[in-house]
Amino acid sequence: MKELMLGNEAVARGAYEAGVTVATAYPGTPSTEITETISRYKEIYCEWAPNEKVALEVAAGAAIGGARVLCTMKHVGLNVAADPLFTLSYTGINGGLVIVVADDPGMHSSQNEQDTRYYALAAKIPLLEPADAQECRDYILTAFSLSEEFDCPVLVRLTTRVAHTRGVVIVGERKTAPLWDYVKNFSKYVMLPGMARQRREIVEQRMARLAEAANTYSLANMYVDQHADTPGDTLADTHTQTQTDLQLNRVEAGNGKTAVITSGIAYQYAREVFGEVSYLKLGMVHPLPERLVVDFAQGREELYVIEEGDPFLETQLKALGIRVTGKKLFPATGELLPGVLRERIFGANTKEEKEEAKAGAQVEAIPTRPPVLCPGCPHRGVFYVLKKLGLTVLGDIGCYTLGALPPTGAMDACICMGASIGMLHGMEKARGPEFAGKAVAVIGDSTFIHSGITGLTDLVYNKGRGTVIILDNNTTGMTGHQNHPGTGFDLRGEPTNRLDLVQVAKAVGVRRVKVVDPFALTELEKAVKEEVQAEDPSVIIARRPCVLLDRSKTRVLVRVDEEKCTFCRRCLAIGCPAVAVSRTAGEKKGRIVINETLCTGCMLCVQLCPFGAIERVER
Repeated sequence: MKELMLGNEAVARGAYEAGVTVATAYPGTPSTEITETISRYKEIYCEWAPNEKVALEVAAGAAIGGARVLCTMKHVGLNVAADPLFTLSYTGINGGLVIVVADDPGMHSSQNEQDTRYYALAAKIPLLEPADAQECRDYILTAFSLSEEFDCPVLVRLTTRVAHTRGVVIVGERKTAPLWDYVKNFSKYVMLPGMARQRREIVEQRMARLAEAANTYSLANMYVDQHADTPGDTLADTHTQTQTDLQLNRVEAGNGKTAVITSGIAYQYAREVFGEVSYLKLGMVHPLPERLVVDFAQGREELYVIEEGDPFLETQLKALGIRVTGKKLFPATGELLPGVLRERIFGANTKEEKEEAKAGAQVEAIPTRPPVLCPGCPHRGVFYVLKKLGLTVLGDIGCYTLGALPPTGAMDACICMGASIGMLHGMEKARGPEFAGKAVAVIGDSTFIHSGITGLTDLVYNKGRGTVIILDNNTTGMTGHQNHPGTGFDLRGEPTNRLDLVQVAKAVGVRRVKVVDPFALTELEKAVKEEVQAEDPSVIIARRPCVLLDRSKTRVLVRVDEEKCTFCRRCLAIGCPAVAVSRTAGEKKGRIVINETLCTGCMLCVQLCPFGAIERVER
């Protein structure tokens, strides 16, 4: 059967067919749709964990317990999960454990552009890299076979274009994976130094076996029974016809003596640009199939290595003594799109290519439309007040990071998930008593649960006096409105225990906790003024649901009374897309207008107008 799927959906399908029974994740673009798709399969227990470290620890427990388990996250999430990852390489697993990580070249929705392949190298575990939606499905099946055969977690690296591009996928039926017996074995699973030293040797032996297997390993259709002498049942009887004969790392012979070594989405780009040359397509990029690579490189006049991101493959190829052209010609930053490859190799020589390049330059010259907070966003009032008070604002990761942009321009720094509170504490300690009352930290509800609680604990424990504003919009907004422990609903939308942020703040020792409505500007401003001057640490919870959570809610309208409006433009200070300036031909001053299609009736502009020119209108 064939279906049209996103790469992320195909990953979920592969997990379903592989007999996965447990799936864990923390949402993060471009990986989020994997777990959202898995939630449709009732045979798989799935959950949003508070953060990626917890997600991998839950997955580790399930895998050691004998199950096939999938854990997913975006690339920066792997930084959070790195602690258990490295030791899991030592302990190995009992069932099967596959960790899917989605990198974001070009930083479409990320704060950095890191390369997950280096984690595989450092942690000494295998890494697969699919090039399209079909391979996303196929490689998950293969990854579980590798995991069980070599007793280790397996990384699968996606990039944005693979994760978010649709393709035709041949799917099979779900096969029940065995739940292996759990046998107590403290020398394998308890990493005291004495046991860890023994396991370290086993890791090196495993990597040597994996390196040899990389030369010939086929895409798997079978469960590998590490507990018996013979393999188990066939995984997918309806798999592609050539699946059992197709190597994970394969040579595609072509014309001439020019050749390309590549992997992942870069393979698709290279095929488009180079045409019918020879390719060594790597499905397992770590460990490298050295024998296969050396044989492929023999007698090539031009050998290119095309990879998106850092020179991961290129460095290893050159260490083998192979002469290749790589990052000296191709950029290590951004997406390695076909146009980039074509220009770097051939230049814009034809008339058509020159015209295309000229048109591209003109498009680049057009002013871009910056991202903005949604009309009716509850964060907008907070940033307006913070800017008005002239406070230094240490920010965090979320849609509210847009508060750094004009016209609010109210955020000074943003590093990573949960860092805002620690940065506030550090800045106040560094600048001394005279800096007291001049800074706050802002952090979202999901991000606070992810990694802000420990920062708040540190601030209280070490006698800080900072004010933390939790922007509680009752969702994980930036990645598409996923539930989290503070919403009271689980991944499938079923009611569950709800984490009370007020009680959490009090539990770590904060005595001053206030809950305010961020649309009530006077009350909000009063609360901020009071708390930043307090001698003790404080928490303000700015609580109002994301405006996009309830699209059916009846909205009030506001309009501008042109006779009262003086065009002072104070209403524009909140940066709401629904409030704009309109000018007709020959009009010098212009008029303030409210776009009724965008307006949600949050009433912020009504509160800002000193002349009462913006007024509420009943529908």
